[in-house]
Amino acid sequence: MHQILGALASVQRTASPAVVTHYNIMPSFDIYATTQGRDLGAVASAIQRVLDDAAKDRPKGSTVQLLGQVQAMNTAFSGLLFGLLGAFVLIYMLIVVNFQSWVDPFVIITALPAALAGIVWTLFVTHTTLSVPALTGAIMCMGVATANSILVVSFARERLAEHGDAVKAALEAGFTRFRPVCMTALAMIIGMLPMALAHEQNSPLGRAVIGGLLFATCATLLFVPVVFSLVHGREQRAPSDVSVSGFPHVA
Repeated sequence: MHQILGALASVQRTASPAVVTHYNIMPSFDIYATTQGRDLGAVASAIQRVLDDAAKDRPKGSTVQLLGQVQAMNTAFSGLLFGLLGAFVLIYMLIVVNFQSWVDPFVIITALPAALAGIVWTLFVTHTTLSVPALTGAIMCMGVATANSILVVSFARERLAEHGDAVKAALEAGFTRFRPVCMTALAMIIGMLPMALAHEQNSPLGRAVIGGLLFATCATLLFVPVVFSLVHGREQRAPSDVSVSGFPHVA
């Protein structure tokens, strides 16, 4: 015997969500959006301001969270910024161990702020947003800039130990190490040019490396020898002052 559907259940047409999603077991309503003509960080900041302004009108018991690629971007940025800061510290401590001094490593890392300034300037001029490839290029640039600075300071230490004149040692290091430093920087810059000129995902990496090395090379050849001469020149004057003041002058 055939049964009629109406005898078993009542059927009526209703409206229901086409997709049912949950977040932390709680039912959720997802609003999807994509960027166009703006970077993800700027769009995320604008959306977060809207959410903060509308927080007072939010129903009780409900929460609004910004998810998706924004979370991955924030996690990647925090990790890379921590890695960049850690690179500063580890580079300094490693040079301290190798040079057996706290002063010369400080002289060496004085070229790194110029590298950071070059990275920021290049990204600004080329209208390149800060991204994971750009931060990766910044870390790469730190290594090359430090190696060039070590090359100059190590030679200056050798000349200082030979004749004892800090200014002369700094000048000799700047002139003698000019070609090796420029060759190392140019090799890296020329190798990154195709990547920097292309409009691809890794273009910010090449632009960051090129801009950072341009500024860091100038700082390595000009600023680092000046700091070396000032630091070691003061160390040379200090013992002479103590010896003169330690014994009274007898006429």
